[in-house]
Amino acid sequence: MKKVITYGTFDLLHKGHIRLLKRAKALGDHLTVCVSTDEFNAIKGKKAYTCYEDRKYILEAIRYVDEVIPEKNWDQKISDVVDNNIDIFVMGDDWKGKFDFLKDYCEVVYLPRTEGISTTKIKHDLGMN
Repeated sequence: MKKVITYGTFDLLHKGHIRLLKRAKALGDHLTVCVSTDEFNAIKGKKAYTCYEDRKYILEAIRYVDEVIPEKNWDQKISDVVDNNIDIFVMGDDWKGKFDFLKDYCEVVYLPRTEGISTTKIKHDLGMN
């Protein structure tokens, strides 16, 4: 079985999120999504509109997602990959090159983002930032 992992906050879920999850799942047989906890978002200086438990619940309902685990810090990626026997690490291409250090442990794939949509744009359009 080929296992894939991706990371994100996944706040204000939108078409771009779903497309990323669908394309990530298409690369393997099992997709693990590591979701930033509210505490980790605070460390990053971010605040999600939707709490971690609700974002996790929503992601678990998506057919492309097989497992959801918490992202609690920047440094857990290597252990997540090793502990979960991950074959492919996937991120949006706006992070291109930032996770190449994982190539010693698995394949690293950067997928193109969906044009015209992002959580940042939604928050801006709603006057939330």
